[in-house]
Amino acid sequence: MAIVEFLGPINRETMEVDIANLSELKEVFQNDKELEKWLENSAIAVNDTLVSHLNIPLLSRDKISLLPPVCGG
Repeated sequence: MAIVEFLGPINRETMEVDIANLSELKEVFQNDKELEKWLENSAIAVNDTLVSHLNIPLLSRDKISLLPPVCGG
């Protein structure tokens, strides 16, 4: 099971998912209209390292972070 954390204004509780890669995570969230808008614009990190494609294999207890774009100063 991988752990998914939603950072910033996404405002969701951390959850566990049984997936093999990030493409499967996209499928898990495909019917959630509110989350769908965040997935289009968010960066994704696996174990605190930004990733650029969804085919990265995941291991048990990997941490996936959804990092929405934010304005800061």
